[in-house]
Amino acid sequence: MNATVRIGVSSLRAHTRRFAGTFLAVFLGVAFLAGTLVMGDTLRASFDSMFGSATAGTDAVVRSADAITTPGESQGVRQPVPAALAHTIGGVPGVAAAVPDIQGAGQLVGSDGQPVGGQGPPTLAGNWITDPRLNPYRLAEGHAPRKSGEVVVNRGAAKKGGLHLGDTTVLRTPDPVRVRIVGLATFGGADGMAQVTFTGMTQADAEKYLTARPGQAASIKVRAADGVSQRDLVERLAPVLPHGVEAITGQESAQENTDMISSQFLTLFTTFLLVFSGVALLVATFSIHNTFAIVVAQRTRENALLRALGASRRQVTAGTLAEASAVAVTASLAGLAGGVGIAAGLQALFPAIGFPFPDGGLVIGALSMALPLAVGVLVCLGSALLPAVRAGRTAPLAALRETAVDTSGGSRSRAVAGAVLLALAAAATLTGVLLSPSVWLAGAGAVLALAAFVVLGPVAAGTAVRLLGSPLDRLRGVTGALARRNALRSPKRTAATAGALMIGVAVVCLFTVFGASLKATMDQTVSRSFAGDVAVSTPSFGAGGSGLSPRLAPAIARLPEVDTAVGLGRGVARVDGEGRALTVTDPVALARTFDLGTVRGDLGHLGSDGIAVTRAEADRQHLKPGDTAELTFTDGRTQPFTVRAVYGRSELAGDYVITRAAWAPHRTQDSDSLVAVTFKDGVSTDAGKAAVQQVAAHYGDPQVQTRDAYAQSSAGGIDMMLTLVYALLALAVLIALLGIANTLTLAIHERTRELGLLRAVGQTRAQLRAMVRWESVLVAAFGTVGGLGLGAFLGWVLVQASDGASDSAFAFALPPARLAVVALVGLAAGALAGLRPARRAARLDVLRAIATE
Repeated sequence: MNATVRIGVSSLRAHTRRFAGTFLAVFLGVAFLAGTLVMGDTLRASFDSMFGSATAGTDAVVRSADAITTPGESQGVRQPVPAALAHTIGGVPGVAAAVPDIQGAGQLVGSDGQPVGGQGPPTLAGNWITDPRLNPYRLAEGHAPRKSGEVVVNRGAAKKGGLHLGDTTVLRTPDPVRVRIVGLATFGGADGMAQVTFTGMTQADAEKYLTARPGQAASIKVRAADGVSQRDLVERLAPVLPHGVEAITGQESAQENTDMISSQFLTLFTTFLLVFSGVALLVATFSIHNTFAIVVAQRTRENALLRALGASRRQVTAGTLAEASAVAVTASLAGLAGGVGIAAGLQALFPAIGFPFPDGGLVIGALSMALPLAVGVLVCLGSALLPAVRAGRTAPLAALRETAVDTSGGSRSRAVAGAVLLALAAAATLTGVLLSPSVWLAGAGAVLALAAFVVLGPVAAGTAVRLLGSPLDRLRGVTGALARRNALRSPKRTAATAGALMIGVAVVCLFTVFGASLKATMDQTVSRSFAGDVAVSTPSFGAGGSGLSPRLAPAIARLPEVDTAVGLGRGVARVDGEGRALTVTDPVALARTFDLGTVRGDLGHLGSDGIAVTRAEADRQHLKPGDTAELTFTDGRTQPFTVRAVYGRSELAGDYVITRAAWAPHRTQDSDSLVAVTFKDGVSTDAGKAAVQQVAAHYGDPQVQTRDAYAQSSAGGIDMMLTLVYALLALAVLIALLGIANTLTLAIHERTRELGLLRAVGQTRAQLRAMVRWESVLVAAFGTVGGLGLGAFLGWVLVQASDGASDSAFAFALPPARLAVVALVGLAAGALAGLRPARRAARLDVLRAIATE
């Protein structure tokens, strides 16, 4: 066996160029996977460092023991604690300092009148803590706020907003507050905590603008005296804390913040990238398998001679796997280095897109290196296994054969197996999305559909290439006919080559269709639910911003051009023990501006103890008009509310509606997310919008948009997502392109004598180049058409599954223009992939080609 392995390795050294495409496919897939894992480790360590720095001097945090968490959120809302509790805590033995920590949303307005931040990271405001060990920010310039209206801002926010010491600007809380910058702060030596903006105020101002009533704080920060541990401090504080208030260590607080980021941003970010790493490796599998299948086919005579000389099947198989192992290990090791380079590039790129890392280098863990290496080797060896087994089965008499005929296109067993898989895929998918909604069943159907496409590829290749290539006979004559026949020669090879591109195109098409469906759903939602003329809103993407002032809607309603203006605020409460989001609004104005469907009961008489519920939520909670629901608010108070109305739709209005009078006793920092405005008869949209903008300018100048513009901006994050998806999937398309080029290059080597004969009988170099290029385009067209069909189907499955898992009705949409662009890109990839093989074929020496064995 050692001799056979040595022969395989020697063959690899002698023909390194034939494995160039395989090497690049493994390299790119492993590099992307390794880069993703290193990136995740680095981000996780960065957030650990960030929150560790933020709580480095805090030994204990005193806060409300209870948090109300609504569906889809990992961090609950806690009630405030009395700020005066800091004095009580300060008297506990072992406490060196205790200060109230008041936090809320506060968005600075830059020198250009535009808000600073708000497209992701939070925009925070709070009281400036004078104890340097309890305050993670350090004054770099100026002084701490000493009187009302003075603030300290982090230096990064000041730079981004073009603000300087002594400047006067507006802080949205969400009511606009005129402030003067008297200090600039740093965080851990950097200009801020990533892209979080922070504005520090006096404690009196923080209580006035960030809390529902004076004397409240989000928590109490506590510093221990020398020699007192964090755990010991927490135990000493427990006896003096009132009911419903708890103390946790500073380390526990930092860990909670890290876990919150990990469960939201980090998990989503790394999962997103890992999915595309998987797609890249799946596409690479097709390319690798195809390369080894062609190489084994080309070496049929060589393997047969080895068998005739006494080599066993196992030895021939081992020789082929030795070549695959050498390529796998080499490419995977190079991919690890490439992955570290990708992570370093992303680390440098993040500051440019608004998310700089805290200080520190890349974190390269053992798992982040071992896993991609193992995956790369296994993918390469797994892809080469079938060709290696096929090589071992080569009969000694095969040395006497000139050619081998590929009969996969007419394989009845393949057609039957593919048809069975397709039927199972259709049954599982239709059951999972139509009859018994199940995301897992729909996903299983999608996987079966992919398998069916792969199995049926060689069977469909003949018919598809004949149809797609039929115009070539008329357009390109003999050259086109030869290109079509070459693509038909080996259906299995054509299908495997096109399969790599098919997967890439299918995933692109899937996200394109899903993105278009999300946009159509948003348009449908706004068109169906929002009956107003203009909307005043905050940015729809990101966690930042401070919302809209609750005083804005009444101010707009007083305009002579306006018929109705209603603001939609947000609250949280436990409804019969389950955390739920509440819409805080004027129910009568809401019904005039939004289509709520059929309403049972009376929205006009909710009062301070009534609630309106959607029909779906009422059915789930077994509620009807006249029933009573127990609501527990963040202040700990429980109050019975009477269900006075049940309405049909909840897309923009939410599932639970209460009045502002009902919310007022329990509110925290109050804000609206949307103000919907309806104009009086005869008022044009332009005139009404201009009047609304004049009023909105006094409340932080939020966006004022028509209904259509509001729907479009609400879907703005979808285009951002698709741009990122396309950029990531370019890697999969690149691997597919390399696979096509590698397959054609190897096929040209296989057809050397044939090409020499064509040149000998009069085919010109230009005709030969055109023939190879058109063959590449036909293979790419087959993969692109299959990918479009599979992607559109999977997109429909995803939309239907999302529809079944959500209360909102999803709309399915096929974007013809975008799909046409995807098709053109696929064909262009095929033409590009054929350039190098075509040039190589045209450079063949005619006499040497004819003499080739």
